[in-house]
Amino acid sequence: MKKSIGIDVKRPKKKCKDGKCPFHGELGVRGRLFVGTVRSTKAPKTATISWERQHYLKKYERYEKRISKVQAHVPKCIKIKEKDVVKIAECRPLSKTKHFVVVENESD
Repeated sequence: MKKSIGIDVKRPKKKCKDGKCPFHGELGVRGRLFVGTVRSTKAPKTATISWERQHYLKKYERYEKRISKVQAHVPKCIKIKEKDVVKIAECRPLSKTKHFVVVENESD
């Protein structure tokens, strides 16, 4: 039986035994989804993901670009590298700074 994570994403072809994998482990996803670019994969099982957003300045009646940057857990069944576009989902806190998990590599 295939486990559904409740999000319309492609399932990874590879299997893993990672307990923090939403597809093959016990990790549930909830909350918000973001699409961003991988900035760094130097830490083990972790990637730094960032995306641009627009913030309105009322005084100047204009928008400015801002960058959001988060740490996300990378399951062993999903292969990513720097500059890949990935989809991340919010989950329970996995460590002090990780509250997201990579659920799909959209660059493939």
